[in-house]
Amino acid sequence: MGLPPFGAFKPLCRTVGSYPICNLFFKQAPSALSVTDSRNLTAFENVAPVGINIECGIPRATDGHLGNIANVILCGLSLPLVLFLASRCSRRVAAVGRVELRALLLLYAITLPLQLITTGSFLKQSSTPLVILTAIHVGTVVALFWVLLANALVATQIVEDGTPSSLIPFYAVALALFVVTTYISLDTAFGFTSAFKPSNPPSNLTNVTLFVLTSVWPAFCVFAYFIIMTYVVLGMLQESRPLAYYIGAALLFVFSQLVYFLLSKVICKGTGAKVDGSFLATLLETASIGVLFAAWISITEDSWDNNDYYPT
Repeated sequence: MGLPPFGAFKPLCRTVGSYPICNLFFKQAPSALSVTDSRNLTAFENVAPVGINIECGIPRATDGHLGNIANVILCGLSLPLVLFLASRCSRRVAAVGRVELRALLLLYAITLPLQLITTGSFLKQSSTPLVILTAIHVGTVVALFWVLLANALVATQIVEDGTPSSLIPFYAVALALFVVTTYISLDTAFGFTSAFKPSNPPSNLTNVTLFVLTSVWPAFCVFAYFIIMTYVVLGMLQESRPLAYYIGAALLFVFSQLVYFLLSKVICKGTGAKVDGSFLATLLETASIGVLFAAWISITEDSWDNNDYYPT
């Protein structure tokens, strides 16, 4: 069997539990589902997990019981922690990139309740509210990675942070990415145009544009962020200790993705489809955000008494 074409979501939607992008394909490719007729499809939608012909997924409960409760709890616990870090940013009035980092934290905080809904068992599969919230979730995540990359660019002080010359492109690009990605996601799900029509064969669930935005773009942003911050710490500040924070944050993020994409099916089958790797991914991603905040603390000062960058 050959490899699926570039941009095909079929492998992810079959093997990765709680992969929210798969919610967008449920309406688009009913022929790709293992359901024999429309009556069975309607019944299947009420309990169908995230994914398309998923090998192990957490069913959407219809009897009032929550699915994937571990991820629900971790999203709930992560939200106040991230909001607390955002409030800490506001108090460091002289720190470089204060506004930009606060935007990163707040945007990540927004993704948490969206993740909770789009990967949990609150809404039935293919329902309009679920598709719309999934599109917003995907758009927010794509914008989040631009904000991450922009934080690194701000750290170089090519453009002074917190000024219109910094903030206007910062927010404009984030908004543009959010709008474009959200529209593409909605078009993929509802078929407003023929631009993102079902792939041939439909079972491949191919959407190259969406794949680039949700897989290639985040990987590029994370890599570029790490390279730029390594230059800032070693080249501009000539310090090595803060680099340990950035390496730690990068490792936590990589581990979160490995757990999510490689171990979700294993965890799902091992727990009888009660939980999957999403709760561990949420834990590691939030820890990565926390370490990034600590890294920022380590290279900035909170008052005007010293230099903006503070070599620790």
